[in-house]
Amino acid sequence: MSEGLVRVRGLCKSFETGDGRIDVLRGIDFDVAAGERLAVVGASGVGKSTLLYILGTLDHPSAGSVAFRDEDLFAKDARELARFRGRCLGFIFQFHHLLPEFDALENVMMPGLIRGESFRSMRPRALRLLEEVGLEHRIRHPVGKLSGGERQRVAVARALVLEPALLLADEPTGNLDPRTGDQVLDLLLEMNRARGTALVVVTHSPTLAGRLGRQVVLADGHLREPE
Repeated sequence: MSEGLVRVRGLCKSFETGDGRIDVLRGIDFDVAAGERLAVVGASGVGKSTLLYILGTLDHPSAGSVAFRDEDLFAKDARELARFRGRCLGFIFQFHHLLPEFDALENVMMPGLIRGESFRSMRPRALRLLEEVGLEHRIRHPVGKLSGGERQRVAVARALVLEPALLLADEPTGNLDPRTGDQVLDLLLEMNRARGTALVVVTHSPTLAGRLGRQVVLADGHLREPE
């Protein structure tokens, strides 16, 4: 039996607009096991990114709970949540959000340096990951001079450099051509197999979701198993 990692119960999220309240998530329940791969699929605008941001504690729910290894995340204060994100989570976004003034190696090292790790300890970790993602020949290149696929591979390495238990990816191949997108997905799946990092990906792509394994569909604020 796999170790339980994430437990979501009764999760709701609403937004107030000039036209009234919009209920985006309406009482969602699901679990993610350690090392599991999960695709959350659904049309654009249904709340997939909102759900991912709540899982990553970048947004707060209107109601319900998210537990990580049996700890209630939203019982923590802002400083504790920041420490949790740095220790346990990795993030990959459709737009990589790399720092253009730094090279590939510096971008991958950055999460550890921000956390207070030394340059000496972070450099070999970052070098090893850049080698694993096939960019050992590009480590000193400014990220602005890398291709879209190379930048996304840097983003994958950056997300994994602190060895998170859970990797959250928001349309990680949505801004890439099909061939490059397949390469990035291959990389994520290999990292999942090699490191045991749980992977939750939100996507509108049935092809991408089919390669991840377990799928759930978000529609009308509810999660359901695909038909």
